[in-house]
Formats: sequence, C-alpha cells, structure tokens
Amino acid sequence: MIRILLVEDMSMLRRALVALISLEEDIEVIAELDTGAGAADRIMALRPDVAVLDIELPGQDGIAIAEELHRRGCSSRVLILTSLGRPTNLRRAIAAGVHGFLLKDGSPDQLADSIRAVAAGKRAFDPDLTLAALDVVESPLTARETDVLRIAATGCDVDEIASTLHLSTGTVRNYLTTVVHKLGARNRVDAIRIATASGWL
Repeated sequence: MIRILLVEDMSMLRRALVALISLEEDIEVIAELDTGAGAADRIMALRPDVAVLDIELPGQDGIAIAEELHRRGCSSRVLILTSLGRPTNLRRAIAAGVHGFLLKDGSPDQLADSIRAVAAGKRAFDPDLTLAALDVVESPLTARETDVLRIAATGCDVDEIASTLHLSTGTVRNYLTTVVHKLGARNRVDAIRIATASGWL
C-alpha cells in the first residue's frame, strides 16, 4: 500500500482528490493538510511514501516545503500538483529535489500513475511543461531580487516589502532600482510585466 499525505488549501478540491485517490486499491491517504505551515514537520513525523503538495499554499508554498524536506533528509518522495503551469515553477521544483510535477487539469489515472511512479523511485513530470521549461531564458535576477519583485507584484509598497523580507526600506529600494535596470524596464510596473511575461515570477 502506497501511503500518501496531501497538502491542498482548497477544501472542495482536497476532498475530491482524497475521494479519487481512495478509489485506488494500492494507494491510501494517511493525512490531509490545508496549509503549508507546519507541513514539513508533519511529513517528517508521518513519513508517507509520497507527499502530494500544491504550490500555492498559505504559510509556506509547496516548493519551499520540498526544499525543507530535502534539506532535512526526509525519505518521503514529493509530487507537486498545481494549476500553475509555469516553466519557472518546474525549474524551481527540480532544484528543490521534487520527484514529480503534475498539472491539476490532468486525468485521475494520470495522478494515480504518477503517484505510483514516484513511490517506485521514478520521476513523473508533465511532458509538455518539461519541454517548455527547456525554452525558458534564465532570469538575470538573483533570488532576493526575484523575492522583492514578486512581493511588489502583489501591490505591496516598499515598507511592506521591507517588513515581509526583514530588510531595510533603503535596501528594498536598491533592489528595485537594480531590477528595473537589469530588465531594461521603464519603472517597477514595467519590470513586473517583463518578469511575469518571461516566466520569472
């Protein structure tokens, strides 16, 4: 029996996924979580064969959870399940050590087969997204510059960005100026547009 832990914040979708997975005779959902906060600790404690994680989660996103599990030497394998079919998310996930990356619009059979493959020590990545990831131009931004711009894209001002990232407002302004320069943008809004269109956010 393949033991699964599922982390999905949307209640209706989570229940539907649990119901679908439970139809498989060889797969068992041992726990379901609705937030990324504390998910890594729960996974470390329960040691499921496969942790199925959404990317966009309150508290901590799925890729960050995967990074933490990898860092802590967790034996559970990780399958990312997401509606965000961005090549950059796939690249981030691979760098975080995930074993599978599947889009939510796939079929139930595809999900079950991917869980089995990941549990068996194989990898399961969406083929179209994998090809698209190969075509993505590498971002010229550092990880911290990307963090600053990603938060700016949500509408936060400099003070809010500084508070979120525990930086000074002057440092945040310097990052934003550097980002605008690196991307050849007219201003911060234009930089967000360029980075989003390029798949860097």
